[in-house]
Amino acid sequence: MSRSPSPAGQPDPDTEILQAVTRVLAGVALHSLEALGGRVSLAQFRLLAVLGDLGPTRSGRIARALGLEASTVTRLADRLVASGHVARGTDPEHRGVVTLELTASGKRLVTEVAARRRQELDRMLASLSPGDRQHVISGMRLLVEVAGEGHGIAARNPVPL
Repeated sequence: MSRSPSPAGQPDPDTEILQAVTRVLAGVALHSLEALGGRVSLAQFRLLAVLGDLGPTRSGRIARALGLEASTVTRLADRLVASGHVARGTDPEHRGVVTLELTASGKRLVTEVAARRRQELDRMLASLSPGDRQHVISGMRLLVEVAGEGHGIAARNPVPL
């Protein structure tokens, strides 16, 4: 079904709904971090989550995945190495290349936050009728697919069907 464009200068109502959805989901993400009691910042957790998706990898790849400068990733990683959540290494083929990977502690943090996030999302979905839930999930799946990598989705973790 085709929509007519919004009048000039007027926000598109569909875009405004997506804006509201991003605020809701950002709130869910922030609330899930409360489980950590301030042990890591949101930026640090983003790095942990990317490492959870990618596994041991070069710091430059992490910077690209997060849309950050390499120096910013280095500073974030320094704090996470000091707190025992990330281990720093080198690429065996290129000794000058820094690699990062989650430690057991880092994996526990990612798992704990993911579990809290799932609980909150499950609560929201449980409040929907089965038909509404299916519509919401279908629409969100499509949105994730068109957004693609670079918007929080790692290429090796496709959208589950």
